[in-house]
Amino acid sequence: MQHAGGSPLPPHQQGRGPHAAWASAAHHPGAQQGPAPVPPPPPGYPATGAGPMPPSGPVPPSGPVPPSAPVPPSGPVPPSAPVPPSGPLPPAQPPAPRHAPGPPPPDTTGHLPLPPGGLVGVPAAPPASALAPDPAATTLAVLLIGPAGAGKTSVAKYWADHRRVPTAHISLDDVREWVRSGFADPQSGWNDHSEAQYRLARRTCGFAARNFLANGISCILDDAVFPDRPVVGLGGWKRHVGPGLLPVVLLPGLDVVLERNAERSGNRRLTDEEVARIHGRMAGWYGSGLPIVDNSQLDVPGTARVLDEVIARAMASPPSW
Repeated sequence: MQHAGGSPLPPHQQGRGPHAAWASAAHHPGAQQGPAPVPPPPPGYPATGAGPMPPSGPVPPSGPVPPSAPVPPSGPVPPSAPVPPSGPLPPAQPPAPRHAPGPPPPDTTGHLPLPPGGLVGVPAAPPASALAPDPAATTLAVLLIGPAGAGKTSVAKYWADHRRVPTAHISLDDVREWVRSGFADPQSGWNDHSEAQYRLARRTCGFAARNFLANGISCILDDAVFPDRPVVGLGGWKRHVGPGLLPVVLLPGLDVVLERNAERSGNRRLTDEEVARIHGRMAGWYGSGLPIVDNSQLDVPGTARVLDEVIARAMASPPSW
């Protein structure tokens, strides 16, 4: 590092601060410390001690002084004192605020944004000159209703498997069984605990259905919806999925549902008395305006074909419910 005059800075010496005078020995190594020798007076001037000497004129520079070799320190060099500023320092700028990362935009997975899952609208009726809608190639949402043993789950799975467009099957009983510890078993009867888990499962199914439909995937849901009990009625499904949901009732004869229920196991199997009671309450769907399919004499593929016909009519003239 060099100072403003172009000569190297002298090495720091013990006991000398930044304001001490620089010795000429720093520029000429080997010179002894002490006062500089006085040059002899020019002719015509008295010698030293005879009287005051007149000031001499400026001495022209003899040339640039060669830089001296650095003197190795004899020991650790103490840190020099800080140089005081020559004037007031400008005020320090405050550090730039570090903002915390903002919340992620809504409806994102962390990698891909999801489209908004709005409620399903009522399908518009096609013009009179248009061809009949094809339910196998249309994105829609269907709710399959029926008593235990009506074949709702089997028909819904088959129907979803054989469509020409992507279709999901959402079973409310399957979603209810996501609860492992503390599951409200239907065999224990209907109470506040089972009703709370039913409401939660229905809301979860509705959320899943809206997201499937928002991504162009049809869905079919199945549930034992009672016509005379609002808490498990169509109102909740309409609220969670939307008015465009198409409900269809499967209602075979009592002997058929009793036979199918006997083939079940686990908590899906109910007592004959409970099955008969539920079947009797499902009869209240007659006269409701909803399409009803009696699949007593139909197998699963045959019931799925009839379901396509019923859905095509419902799409052409949506039921009011």
